[in-house]
Amino acid sequence: MASLLPSSLTFQRKQNPNFTKPRINPSISSSFSNSTVKWVSNFQSKSLNFALSSALALSLSGVGIAEAALSGVNKPELLPKDFSTVIDVAGFLSAGQERRLAQEIANIEKDTGFKLRILAQNYPETPGLAIKDYWQVDDRTIVFVADPTFGNILNFNVGAIVDLDIPRSFWSRLAGKYGNMFYWKEKGEDASVEAAVMAISQCLSEPVGPTNCSEVK
Repeated sequence: MASLLPSSLTFQRKQNPNFTKPRINPSISSSFSNSTVKWVSNFQSKSLNFALSSALALSLSGVGIAEAALSGVNKPELLPKDFSTVIDVAGFLSAGQERRLAQEIANIEKDTGFKLRILAQNYPETPGLAIKDYWQVDDRTIVFVADPTFGNILNFNVGAIVDLDIPRSFWSRLAGKYGNMFYWKEKGEDASVEAAVMAISQCLSEPVGPTNCSEVK
């Protein structure tokens, strides 16, 4: 499927003047240049295999892509009739938790202009790609898919503008801390979701700079 949020990284480094650049197969070079990092997660090998079988691109860093959690499914009938920034088709959250998260999301959007959206699911029971139009996903949107199917429950799609302000390493560290199987099995899926939202809120409140979001709180 087409990527929702294209973005890329460019690294610059000094080179030894005596260094001879190796020849690269043009087809391989083209493949890598067209393969940008869109989704951030901390999947285990099972999720990577799933993503590959779904013909989705992998980032150059080898990090898995959360788009696998939505791939091949489009069920708008699973979406709430009334607009909601929190959709829980898996039943992980209580009504009170959904209200608190929705309020925190509203505060984030008011204070920062970034749009956080949460989908809790158990693949393949998911509205899937229907969330794109439902939430009007754009470059300022963070789509947080909470799905334990592949082991790590925290998966993120970050818009291009978000990507400029938030280091990509933040999302991997966040998934590693609150999304790992040991954490959510001990404390519950809802605890992982709430902890992740609070960490995102804290990160987005920090001034943009070389050290912003360097710690997952």
